[in-house]
Amino acid sequence: MLVKPNAKQWINEGYIHIASTITICVVMSVSVFVLGTFVTNHYRRIVIPHDLYFPRLTAITQTKESSVYLCHETSRPSLISPSLDVVEFTNSTGFVDLWHSMSDDELMEKATNVPRVVEGPQKVAFMFLTRGSLPLGLLWERFFKGQEGLFSIYLHTSPDFNYEPSNSSVFYKRRIPSKHVQWGKPSMIDAERRLLANALLDFSNQRFILLSETCIPLFNFTTIYNYLINANQSFLSSFDDPRKIGRGRYNKRMGPTITLQDWRKGSQWFEITRELAVEIISDKLYYQVFQNNCWPPCYMDEHYLPTLVNKVRPNLTTNRTITWTDWSGGRSHPTTFRKIDITEAFLNRVRYEPGCTYNGGNSSICFLFARKFHPSTLEPLLKIVPGLFGFNP
Repeated sequence: MLVKPNAKQWINEGYIHIASTITICVVMSVSVFVLGTFVTNHYRRIVIPHDLYFPRLTAITQTKESSVYLCHETSRPSLISPSLDVVEFTNSTGFVDLWHSMSDDELMEKATNVPRVVEGPQKVAFMFLTRGSLPLGLLWERFFKGQEGLFSIYLHTSPDFNYEPSNSSVFYKRRIPSKHVQWGKPSMIDAERRLLANALLDFSNQRFILLSETCIPLFNFTTIYNYLINANQSFLSSFDDPRKIGRGRYNKRMGPTITLQDWRKGSQWFEITRELAVEIISDKLYYQVFQNNCWPPCYMDEHYLPTLVNKVRPNLTTNRTITWTDWSGGRSHPTTFRKIDITEAFLNRVRYEPGCTYNGGNSSICFLFARKFHPSTLEPLLKIVPGLFGFNP
């Protein structure tokens, strides 16, 4: 004979079931949290070794407040807040904090209104387009040592990367508000324009060089600085390539704004004057045409700037790059050099070549920078480069 459970039994069993469910959920939540914390910390230790990528060697370049274009004209508050629409400046330390909350459109609007020619101190803006850390950061620290007041640094990283080095590093507070970048996509050009616009807000920046985390300098700072500051033109590669990987990428839908005769190709890695930098970030017409019509196998980073400069100011560039890259392998990506490749003879072959020109005359120097160098090259580079290049002790 079956006996039906009474109401009290049903209620007790219901409480037990609810309590068990809550207990299981709490245990699972705690387990997931602990596991997530462990994985995150383990990832950071492996992927972002802070001491290797952001060493504590030299003092950061200091910039006077008068040379920085503040993004509003009201009086500054006593407390600095990243949410304010300003290019931050901290009087107490002398450091410029590049972080701001402007949109890209607001940033471009501010940058297009800056002076194109400025009298006074002349600095070179080193703009690093990176995924995250700088594996060769120690080498760059040695390069910049003792040159305070002659350079500025700007870092465009993945927005997920938020590590900040010690304030004794030249890379301290040099990250700009960034967005995700995809190779060969319009987002690559957006990042370059973002770097230029931020760098233009410092009126003392006169020359602008785009670099990656795999780049190295080929000479000491003084040699590179004098070469760039005294150059008559920019160094932006722009040439007519009749092959399929050149003219073959032209899209007829770009006409009549951009014709096949206008179409140019060149290296992504440029060095330009302040005047040309303002021209580039001011462009809306040609950028829109490229954004709508240049998709693989057309790559904006290889065609947009060469074509733009050819259209608007061809007289401002030498039509060559000063960043050496080895394309002899015939692949879609250049050669990556590793530890075994780094010798004094190799570096000198890259540094000096016959048949180069500078300001209309002959020169043995064709390139000031080189890429792509694997993180494993840091050790031999630090042994060879300071003596070979004549870095400051």
